[in-house]
Amino acid sequence: MSMMMRKLRPRILTSAQWKRNGAPAHPETQAVTKTEAPGIQANHSSPPEEPNQGEKKFLPPTQGPFFYIGGTNGAVLISSYCLSKGWQRIHDNRREDYKLKWCETKRRDTYYSFREGEQLLYQIPNNKLLTTKIGLLNALREYTRVMNKISRSPTAAHIKVLKMEDFFPETYRLDLKEERESFITVFHDEEIWICKPTASNQGKGIFLIRTQEEVISLQAKMQSIADDPTYKKIPFKAPQARVIQRYIHNPLLLDGKKFDVRSYLLIACAMPYMVFFGHGYARLTLSLYDPKTKDLAGHLTNQFMQKKSPLYVLLKEETVWSMDRLNKHINEKFRRAKGLPKDWVLTTFTKRMQQIMLQCFLAVKAKLECKLGYFDLIGCDFLIDENFKVWLLEMNSNPALHTNCEVLKDVVPKVVHETLDLALETFHKSLRTEKMLPLLSQRNFVLLHSGEDELWPRSIRLRSPIRPLRLSCEPSYQAVNLLSSAAGSSPTKAADRSSKKLEPPRASQKPMGLLGPPGPIHPKSTLHFLNPSSTVKGQPQAPSQEYLQTQAPHSTLSEEPEVCPHPPSHMLTLLQPLPSNSSDFWFQGALEMEPPVMASNDLFLPLYPSRMLSLSFPSEPIPPLQYPQPF
Repeated sequence: MSMMMRKLRPRILTSAQWKRNGAPAHPETQAVTKTEAPGIQANHSSPPEEPNQGEKKFLPPTQGPFFYIGGTNGAVLISSYCLSKGWQRIHDNRREDYKLKWCETKRRDTYYSFREGEQLLYQIPNNKLLTTKIGLLNALREYTRVMNKISRSPTAAHIKVLKMEDFFPETYRLDLKEERESFITVFHDEEIWICKPTASNQGKGIFLIRTQEEVISLQAKMQSIADDPTYKKIPFKAPQARVIQRYIHNPLLLDGKKFDVRSYLLIACAMPYMVFFGHGYARLTLSLYDPKTKDLAGHLTNQFMQKKSPLYVLLKEETVWSMDRLNKHINEKFRRAKGLPKDWVLTTFTKRMQQIMLQCFLAVKAKLECKLGYFDLIGCDFLIDENFKVWLLEMNSNPALHTNCEVLKDVVPKVVHETLDLALETFHKSLRTEKMLPLLSQRNFVLLHSGEDELWPRSIRLRSPIRPLRLSCEPSYQAVNLLSSAAGSSPTKAADRSSKKLEPPRASQKPMGLLGPPGPIHPKSTLHFLNPSSTVKGQPQAPSQEYLQTQAPHSTLSEEPEVCPHPPSHMLTLLQPLPSNSSDFWFQGALEMEPPVMASNDLFLPLYPSRMLSLSFPSEPIPPLQYPQPF
C-alpha cells in the first residue's frame, strides 16, 4: 500500500527539470504536477516529496510575457536578454500570445496573425526591397530617377542625392533580356564581373565571369531558362533570378588581404520610423589577394567561405578586426601616403556609410509595410578601394549573429541587446504617443532618420470606397541635413533650409477636410469650443452648433501658440498643445468615432495606417457647409 501511495504521489518539478521540459502550451489550463501512474489522478491529500537539498521548487508561471525564437542565429543572445527581463520562452510557432517573435525565415501566417500595437515582430515583411540584389537595384534606380526629376524644381534645390554610380557598382539584371544584352555590350575581356543570385547569402551560388566564352555560355543558359515552358507555367520552380555586377578590381588591402566592412541598419520602429546606424567589424580573407585566383575564398570575405580553409581554426582571430583596430591600421599605413584626415575610418568613412544607408532607406521608405511592432536589423557590406572610395556591395536580412571569435564576442552581443532595447523603448513610446527623443536605451547606434514629425495621415484625400488611401511621406529633417552635407553644402545652411521647408503648414482660410455634425470629444483631450476672441493661430476653431469642419493637427505644436487677431470661423480651438501626436482627435470629430480603448489600461491607441486604410468613406457627395446668416 505504501508503495502504491508513493507512486501516486505528485512530483514537484525543480527549476532545472522545468527548463528541460519547456513551458506548457497553455499554462492557465494545465496542471502543475504530474503523476507517475498514467490515467490515475494524483492524490493531493498525501504530502508531496521534498526535492533534493539544494534544489529550488519552481512552479510554472500563469502568465507571460512570452517570446519565441525561430532558428539558431543569435538564439542564445536573444534568449538570455528576454529571460533577464522575466519573460518565458515558448517553442510552439503556432502560438499567437507572444510579446516578441524573432525568426530567421518569414512565414505568411505569422504576419497574418500579428497584432499591431501589442506584439514585437522581427523582420519587416517586405524587407526584400532592400535585402535582395534585384530589390535594392530597382529601389536605387527608381529613387535616383524620381529625385533627379524633383531636384530640378527651385523649391527642392536644397535636396541633394548621392549619385548611384558613386557608391553602387555597375549592375545588370540577368532575368531581363534587354539588360542581358546591355551587359554583353559593355563586357570586355580581362575584366572581372561577379554573378550573384538575388536572394542568397554566405556566398552561395556566386561565381566570377572573366572571358567572352563564359559570357556567351551564361547568356545561353539564362535564355533557355526564360524560354522553358515549364518555368513559364510554374514560375516559382524556376532558378533564382540573378544579377551580374562589375567586380571592384582595386580593393584596399590590409597586409595584402582583401577585406570589407559589415555595418548595421536598424529600423527600430516602423510607426513612426526610427532608423539607426551601427558599427560592426571588418572581415578579412585568410589568403593573400590574387585577382587571378579561381578560389572564391580569396574574393569573398564572409566567415562561411573562410571556414572552408584548413587554416581557419588556427587563424580565425585574424579574419575579423574591430573598427578601432582598422582605424589604427589606416592611420599608421595610409594617412600620410594618401593625405587622409586623422581617424578617417571613424569620421569620413563612417559618415559616408551613414549617407549611403540613409539613401537606401529613403528609396524604399514609402513602400515598406509599416506597422507598430515591426522592427528589423539589416547587415550592410561596404568595400573600400585603393583610392579610398566607398562602395556598397549588398544588404542582408537576418545578418549573422554568431560569436566564434573574440571581436564578435564583443561586438555582436552589444548590437543585439541595443537592438532589442531600442525596439522596446520606441514601441512603448509610440503606443503611448510620447516623444521619441531622447532615447534612454540609445548607446552605440546613431540616429539616421526620425519620422516622429510625420503625422499620420499627413495628407489624406478622399477616394472611392473601393480604392485604397495613399499616405504620403516626406524626408525628415535628419535625412535632408545628412544628404545635404554629403553633397558638400554647409550643414548649417542645409539645416536652415530644411527647417524652413519642413515647418508646419499654417491653417488655410479655405474650407478643407471632412464635414459633418460634431463628433464626441475625447474625454482626456483639451479640445473645447471657445470664444473667437481667444483663438489660437494655426489651430482648429468652432463655427456653429450645427456643423463642424476639422483639420488634421500637425504633429509638432508650439508650447506658446501665437494668437491670431482675426481667426476664421470654421476652425476649432485648442486650450493648449495636445500631449499626443496621434490623429485620434482628428478622426474623432470628422468621422464621429471613438478611439479604441486598450483592455489593459486607459491608454487610447493611435490610429495606425493599417487601421486607417480599413476605414470606408461614403461615396455620396457631402453637403456643403452652411454658415449662419449675420444679423
